[in-house]
Amino acid sequence: MRQAVQAEDSRLMLESYSDRWALITGASSGIGEAFAQRLAALGMHLVLTARRGDLLEKLAEELHVRHGTRCEILPGDLSEPDRPRSIVDELAVRDIEIDLLVNNAGFGIVGEIEDADVDRIMQMTQLNIGALTELTYRILPGMLTRRRGGVINVSSVAGFQPVAYMAAYAASKAYVLHFSEALWAEARSRHVTVTAVCPGVTRTSFFDVAGVPGWLKKQRSQSPERVVRKALKAFERKKQYVIGGWRNYLRSLAVRFGTRRTVVTSSMKYFRPKSRS
Repeated sequence: MRQAVQAEDSRLMLESYSDRWALITGASSGIGEAFAQRLAALGMHLVLTARRGDLLEKLAEELHVRHGTRCEILPGDLSEPDRPRSIVDELAVRDIEIDLLVNNAGFGIVGEIEDADVDRIMQMTQLNIGALTELTYRILPGMLTRRRGGVINVSSVAGFQPVAYMAAYAASKAYVLHFSEALWAEARSRHVTVTAVCPGVTRTSFFDVAGVPGWLKKQRSQSPERVVRKALKAFERKKQYVIGGWRNYLRSLAVRFGTRRTVVTSSMKYFRPKSRS
């Protein structure tokens, strides 16, 4: 009986993805690429966007050969203010209705106040917050009209607390978490789900880009594929957020029991420059 129920659940899951379109940002590597691989295996057609068009083309060809997936490539930099609108306009030109939006594009910056590259931080906030917000508000209404589909926004366990030396990044991920949960509450009665995914340390190039190369090697980490499996499972169960791994879940709870002063000062040990140790 249990096997029959599981088989039926699997059939319904495949039907909910098959021959529908997903838009994945930051799809050229890491978690975004893992989403593309998994959704293609479930029968979805994909719109892939990232800065590196050559990697997108290579991925699209691989997915087409392996799964017969139709892939549309829209290379570009979402930290440019006009880019989210141009993507939505291009979807209209190509007559593509998005049933799953995966807002994965983003990056982090680690450093001290005096060394801050302000232009780079503003680029990060535009990508992590601005582009995600605009794409969501431009695409989500169509899902509500059709009464199907949803949005997966990639946040972080860093979104549950302020993190010293990553102040703007952690704040941007707190925004993503709160934004997603609020929209989840608004949309859930209309057969549309918004889920925030809050991974812990994941084996991607994140820390190299953030300015702390080698930091990942010292940490317990998870694969992008594991993050995606948990994300889609939570999305299918219509959850408003999911945290990868029980240790990360416990950490997200622990910050509620300390004072705000204790929580933020304790975060300083993770990325404190050696000169200030």
